Amino acid sequence: MSSRKPHIRPAREAGFSYTRTAHRGGKPRQCGLTEIRGPYYSVVGRNYLEDVLATMGDYIDSFKFAGGSFTLLPTNELRGIIALCHDHGLQVSTGGFIEHVLTLGENCVDRYLTDCKKLGFDVIELSAGFISIPFEDWLRLVQKVRKLGLKAKPEVGIQFGSGGATPAGDLELEGVQDVESAILKIKRFLDAGAEIVMIESEGITESVRTWRTEVPAKIIQAVGLEPVMFEAADPAVFGWYVKNYGPEVNLFVDHSQIVQLECLRSGIWGTKDLWGRIVTYKGDEGEKQGQVPFSSAS
Repeated sequence: MSSRKPHIRPAREAGFSYTRTAHRGGKPRQCGLTEIRGPYYSVVGRNYLEDVLATMGDYIDSFKFAGGSFTLLPTNELRGIIALCHDHGLQVSTGGFIEHVLTLGENCVDRYLTDCKKLGFDVIELSAGFISIPFEDWLRLVQKVRKLGLKAKPEVGIQFGSGGATPAGDLELEGVQDVESAILKIKRFLDAGAEIVMIESEGITESVRTWRTEVPAKIIQAVGLEPVMFEAADPAVFGWYVKNYGPEVNLFVDHSQIVQLECLRSGIWGTKDLWGRIVTYKGDEGEKQGQVPFSSAS
């Protein structure tokens, strides 16, 4: 676990607070986490990100670089983005770039992890959608990341060859994993010290002809909500997760979707199948924190 204790700006009083509905809680949160994608489909520099965090930073828990995009940035700009995230209480993740680094040899892996720590990254995502790696080696990476004082975030999926928006037809040729096998991996990652595991959307809600909704159901039944985060970078997908598992499901979305997602989590707006239905009940715990026990969108 990272020993860094970034300055976290106090939560700001939002306008119209008397209309607040489903309780979200302040950072650092243990559930209902939102990770946003940084630069990949669009450029996200410091000025743009400052606007995003100044307005919606209270609702964002982590910032993820996708597709190795951080390797394209000038180092001073990268440091600036990481510092800005820390100033707003966000953890910063590498995304799954280690899949590329692993193909370059062990020495490159060691240097990559060391440089990530020096630059201020908090989380090393350990994905393997495009590569085939022995599971015990994957566990060794978790342990190595933790020894460096960083957080390991393995990514588990059921679709081999996932990532990079590969068309569904191409992925069908690759085949899918057994769900029980994926659950076993998740449990072993958690036992090895991973605090949370990312669930890849390909094969479940992305690049498929029909959603396999039984997959997240089985995963949640096996390990619960808190230890997993679902990739859901599509409004229909994150709406489905909130509808079926409540506002405290952990989700990864694009940075452009944070307002829409938070409206759903808070129960203040949404599509006709969600509007007015998202509620929370905190009971005695909420009363201790000075919150009303029952909160709904009605």
